[in-house]
Amino acid sequence: MAEAAPLRILALETSGMAGSVAVLEGGEVRGQVVLEEQQRTAQSLAPGIELALRQVGWKPKDVQLVAVTAGPGSFTGLRVGVTTAKVFAYAVQAQVLGVDTLQAIAWQTPQDCSPLHVIMDAHRGQLFAARLVHDAEAGWVWDKTTEIADVTAWRNAVLPREWVTGPMLSRLATTLPAEVNVVPAASWMPLADAVGQLAWRQYAAGRRDDVWQLVPNYFRLSAAEEKRLSQTVPPPHE
Repeated sequence: MAEAAPLRILALETSGMAGSVAVLEGGEVRGQVVLEEQQRTAQSLAPGIELALRQVGWKPKDVQLVAVTAGPGSFTGLRVGVTTAKVFAYAVQAQVLGVDTLQAIAWQTPQDCSPLHVIMDAHRGQLFAARLVHDAEAGWVWDKTTEIADVTAWRNAVLPREWVTGPMLSRLATTLPAEVNVVPAASWMPLADAVGQLAWRQYAAGRRDDVWQLVPNYFRLSAAEEKRLSQTVPPPHE
């Protein structure tokens, strides 16, 4: 019996100001396009997808799985990425899978950097933080899933000889205790190739998302939503 062809994956990463697109066969990366930082993701994502597919000679209908970072990250970036992933998957009848941004960052980190803290800016003096450990068979697995933490409290909780990575290091790297290990800067930002590899691993393990039900996970309300909820409506006069 002929061996099944590797799953063809289109991976999107749009959690920050910039973004990237990758194409994979199974867990093997075939190509990656980094989007222009000068353009908004909404402007550059569709051309980036077209270029990535053209580089490997694929037509859109050749894609079998669309992987995308579903959060945390920029509200606008996540909406653009998840919406694009769902529309593309629906149009070509592919599967869709959303992955956690911080876990995707861990997957592009050297495996000996364990245990690993991954951090992103959540603004308001807070950050999105997760802690993962590397397993020889399962890869990077959760020790503490993504949550919102105060910067000072998080920094005080990191133990000596633990590792730290993530975009927030561009602001915090010089403030960490000397005994804390910092992953090389080239691995701080999430990239689509890692999104695709993580999604492939999760898909092979049986995880599925519904194209109609997948939504971004912002992990918090927007500032406007919080302000609206904080406003109390006076009770009517009797």
